[in-house]
Amino acid sequence: MTTRKSSERSGRGNGPGRDKRAPGKRRPASGAAYNADDRKSGPRKTGFKKPGPKTSGPKPAAVRAQEGTDERGERIAKVMARAGLCSRREAETWIENGRVQLNGKLLTTPAVTVTAEDKVLVDGEPLPMRERTRLWLYHKPRGLVTTNKDPEGRPTVFDRLPDDLPRVLTVGRLDINTEGLLLLTNDGGLARVLELPATGWLRRYRVRAFGKVTQADLDGLKDGVAIDGVLYGAIEATLDKEQGDNVWMTVGLREGKNREVKRVLEHLGLAVNRLIRLSYGPFQLMDLPENDVREIRGRVLRDQLGETLAEEAGADFDAPIFHTPKQEPEKKSGGAKRGGRAGERREGTQGKWLTAREGQSETDRRKAAKAERSERKQDRSKGPSQGPRKNSGPRQEKVSPRSRFRMTSEPRPRKDFGEEQRTPPPRRIWSEDGLVDDKQQETRTGRDKRDRNGPPKGGRGPRDGGDRS
Repeated sequence: MTTRKSSERSGRGNGPGRDKRAPGKRRPASGAAYNADDRKSGPRKTGFKKPGPKTSGPKPAAVRAQEGTDERGERIAKVMARAGLCSRREAETWIENGRVQLNGKLLTTPAVTVTAEDKVLVDGEPLPMRERTRLWLYHKPRGLVTTNKDPEGRPTVFDRLPDDLPRVLTVGRLDINTEGLLLLTNDGGLARVLELPATGWLRRYRVRAFGKVTQADLDGLKDGVAIDGVLYGAIEATLDKEQGDNVWMTVGLREGKNREVKRVLEHLGLAVNRLIRLSYGPFQLMDLPENDVREIRGRVLRDQLGETLAEEAGADFDAPIFHTPKQEPEKKSGGAKRGGRAGERREGTQGKWLTAREGQSETDRRKAAKAERSERKQDRSKGPSQGPRKNSGPRQEKVSPRSRFRMTSEPRPRKDFGEEQRTPPPRRIWSEDGLVDDKQQETRTGRDKRDRNGPPKGGRGPRDGGDRS
C-alpha cells in the first residue's frame, strides 16, 4: 500500500488535485507574491464577518454589575457614600430595605454600577452633587476609638469632631491608646489610596517603651522581621534617649499593619506605654492642639498628591464646596506688638500650610522688614537727628501714680536743716561744789546718739569696753 505525498494532495499545488477554477478566481499559492489585480478581478465572498468594533446598545445596570466594575461608572454604594449620605455598608442596607431607586425601578441588590446618566433616588429625593475632595489633620487624644460606632459604647473619634465638618472618613486607624496625627477626608477613593503600602508614604511615630535596647538592635529592623508567621517590612528606628527604666525612640514605617509598632518592639523585649504619631507622608502634626482639626488647602493637597495619586484616587478638585466652616469672630488683642499691629502679629503666628511660592514670598518680606529695621537702628546710632529731641526742655521728675508721696501742689524749696539747727538748753549737774554747769554736755550728747544708732557699718565698736556712765 502506498501513500500519497503531501505535494500530491488536492489543493493549491500542481498535479491532479489542482484548483480547477478560472485563472482569475484562483487563490495564490502559499508563499506567492500578492497581486493587486487578483483583488480587482472580483469581490471575495467568505463565510466570516469582517472584523471591526462591536456595535450594541447600552447594557442595563444589572448586566454591567455582572461583568465587574465598568470604566465608565462606579458601584452605587460607593456613589452614595461619596455623596455624603452614608457609608458603603449603610448604603447596602438601605438598598436591601427598598429605599433606593434607579431609573424609576426599585433596587434589590447593591451589585449595580451606575454612571452620571443614571438617575438615583434615595427616599424619593435625588442624590446631592459631589463635593470637592478635601483633607483635614486631626490631633487624636488617648481614649478614643477610630470607628463610627463602638459596640462596647466607648467614645469614638467622630463624637469629638466639630459639627461644621461634613461626613468624613479616616485614613487608616489608630488604637485607643495611640495619640497624634489622624487624617480625615470626605473622599473614600483618596482614603483607600493613602492607606495602601504601595503609596510609599512614611508614617513616623514617637515611642516610649519600658525596657532596655541598643541602637544596634534597632538597626536590625531595617531589613524587616518575621514574627509569628507575619512578615513586617523595613522599619527605621532611632534611639533618642533613656529616661529611667524607659527609652524614647523615633520609629518610621510604610506599611502600617495592625499594631505593627507594638508587636515589633515586643519582639525586642520592650513594652510600649506611649505611642504618638508625628507625621503621615508630607503632613505633620506640628503644633496642632489636642482634639483640634485643621484643613489642608486644596492647592497644597493637589501638589502633595501629584497627578498619579490624584488619578488613582479619582480626586475631584474642581467640584464646589457645600460645607464651609463657621467663621469665628476675631478676638481683640490688648495692644500692638513690635513689627506691626496686633491682628497682623496674631495672623502671622498662626500655623498654616503654604505653597513653595507663598513661602518664598513670605521669607522675602520678612528679610526686607528685618533689613529696614537694621538700617533705622544704624541711623540712630550715627548721631542725633536734625529735629528737636523728644525730651528737650526742663527735666521733670516722674512720680508713680501709686505713690502716697506724690506731689499734690507746686514743689516747695527744701529747708536747710544746718542753718536752723537748735542748741539744746544748758544742763546742770551736782558736784562737790554744789550745782554747776555741765561742761561736757556736747560730748555726752554725741556719745548718746552713737550708742543709740549702733556701731558704723563694717567698723568696730568703741575701744574701751565696759559700761559708760
